[in-house]
Amino acid sequence: MTGRIACVFAHPDDDTYGVGGTLAMHLEGDLELTVILATSGEAGRIYDPSLATRETLGAVREGEDRAAWRTLGVEPELRFLRYPDGGVADVPPEDLAAAFLEALLEARPRVVVTFGPDGVTGHTDHVAVGAAATQAFHAARASGAEGFDRLLYTALLASRLERLNELLRHRGMDPIDPTEPFQPRGVPDETIGVVVDCSSVYERKLEALREHRTQGELEGVPFDLWPEILGTESFVLAFPERAAGEPVLRDPFEGLEGP
Repeated sequence: MTGRIACVFAHPDDDTYGVGGTLAMHLEGDLELTVILATSGEAGRIYDPSLATRETLGAVREGEDRAAWRTLGVEPELRFLRYPDGGVADVPPEDLAAAFLEALLEARPRVVVTFGPDGVTGHTDHVAVGAAATQAFHAARASGAEGFDRLLYTALLASRLERLNELLRHRGMDPIDPTEPFQPRGVPDETIGVVVDCSSVYERKLEALREHRTQGELEGVPFDLWPEILGTESFVLAFPERAAGEPVLRDPFEGLEGP
C-alpha cells in the first residue's frame, strides 16, 4: 500500500514505541514517512555510563533513533527540532505549532500521527507536542494543502492496560499506576479508531527498541510480557472523528482512496 505519513513526537523512542510496528508492516509498499521529533532527548536517562555523557546524550539519542528505524527496515525523513528536553511546554504554543506546520506542509502527508491530550504517559513534553501538532494539522487543512486526510493519536487501550496489570499482579509485581508521573495510562476502548496487529513484526520492533541503548528499554519487564506490550499499536481517530458504530480500522491508511 502506498501512503504518505508524518509522525510528530517529543523524544527519540516515542516513535519506535508508538508507530514502529505499524510502519514496519508497510515494507512491501511505497511508504513516504516523515518523523518530526521536538527534542533530542538530552534530559533522558543514561542506562549505561559508557554510552554517553550528559553533554553528548542528545547527539547519541539522535543516532539511536536512526539506528532503530534502520532495524525496522524503514527509511524516514528524520527531523530533530532540538527544543529543550523537558521544556517543550515552555515553548510558546504558536511557535511550536508554526515549526510543525512548516515541516508538515513540506511533507504533505495523508495521515498525521501524534500524541493525544493524555500524552500516553502524561509527560508535559508529550502533551505540548500533541496539542501543537493538532493545531498544525488543522491549519494545514485550512490552507487547502494537499493531503491531511486523517489525524491519529497514539494511545493505549484501557482494557489492554488492565490485562497487563493483571499479568503483573499474577507474578507478584506492582501494577502500573497511571496516576504516577510518566506512567502509561489507557483511554476508553470505545474511543479507539485504529488497532494494528503488529505481532508478525514484534521481534523487529523489539530489536529496534534495543537500539535505544541509553534508555534501557523494557528493563524490569518480564520477557514473556514483551509480546503483550509490543504486539499491538492503537490510535484514536481524532480527525475525522469516528462515528459511533463504525468499525475499527486495522491500518492507518485503511479507507483512504487515491494516491
